[in-house]
Amino acid sequence: MNRYFREISVTIALGLVLLAMAVLAPGFFQPQPLLSLVTREAPTLVVACGMVLVIISRQIDISVGSQFSVCSICAGLLAARGWPLMLVVPASVAVGALLGAGNGLLVAGLGLPSIVVTLATMVILRQGLNLVQQGAFVNLPDNVQWFGLSQAVGQWTLVAAALVLLVAFGLAMRRIAAGRWVYAVGADAEAARLAGIRPQLVTFLVFVLMGILAGLAATMNIVQSPQVQPMAGAGLELKVIAAVVVGGVAISGGGGNVWGAFAGLLLLACVSPALTHLHIEAYWEKAIQGAIILLAVVADGLRPRKN
Repeated sequence: MNRYFREISVTIALGLVLLAMAVLAPGFFQPQPLLSLVTREAPTLVVACGMVLVIISRQIDISVGSQFSVCSICAGLLAARGWPLMLVVPASVAVGALLGAGNGLLVAGLGLPSIVVTLATMVILRQGLNLVQQGAFVNLPDNVQWFGLSQAVGQWTLVAAALVLLVAFGLAMRRIAAGRWVYAVGADAEAARLAGIRPQLVTFLVFVLMGILAGLAATMNIVQSPQVQPMAGAGLELKVIAAVVVGGVAISGGGGNVWGAFAGLLLLACVSPALTHLHIEAYWEKAIQGAIILLAVVADGLRPRKN
C-alpha cells in the first residue's frame, strides 16, 4: 500500500472531484463534451507515457512541446501535399525520433545536463519553426480530419489508441527487462552499470522513445482540426511534467508508473471544465493547478524523511 500511496491518493482525489461535480454540476457528465475533453487529452497522455520514462531515468525533457510542434507542422505539410495518413504517421514518428536522438546523444553521449540540453533544443526548435512558418497555419485536406471518419468514430479511435498505448507501457515497464532497466538507471546508475546494464544506452533510448511518442502524439493532434497551428505544442512540456509529477513519479528518479501519470493528467484536465460548470472565473485554473502540483512536490519531498 505504501508503495502506491501517491497513485492511490491522486486517484481518490480525482474520484472526489468527479463526485463533487456529480452533485454540484451534473452537466459536467454530458457525453459529448466529456468525450471531447478526453479526446483533446489523448495526445498529451501519449507524451506523458514518454515523460514517465524520462523522469524515472533521472532525466528531464522540456523540449517535448517544441518537438510536438515541429512534428505537427511536418505531418501537416506532408498531408497537405497529398500524402496518405499511413505514410504521414511514420514520417512524423521518424522526425520525432531524430529530434529525440539529438537530445539523447548530447545527454548520454557527452554527459551534459538534460535540463540544459533540452532547454536549448526547445528554444532552437521553437525559434526555427517561427522563422520557417512565420506564424502561418497549415490547411489540411478534408480526408485528414478524424481519419476521414465521422467525428464520434474518430474521437473514440484516438481515445482507444491512447489507452492501448498506456496499457502497453504499464505492462512493459514492470514485466519486460528493458522497462526494469529504466528504473535501475534512475535509482542508481553506477549500481546498474555494475549489474551489467549500460546507463548511457538506456538514457539515449529513453530520449529517442520520447521523440517517437511526441511524433505520434502530433499526428493524433492534427486529425482533430482542419488546420495545424505552428505553436500547437506551446506549454505542453509543463502540462506533461506536471501530470507526471502529480501522478507520483519521483522527480529524483527511480520510482513511479504510467498509471499514476494517467490519474494526474485527468485530475489536472478536469480543473478547467469544472470551473466553467461551477461558474468560477477562469483565472483560478492556473492557481488551482499550481496548488495541486505544489502539494505533489511537497509530498514527494517529505516521503524520504518519513521512510
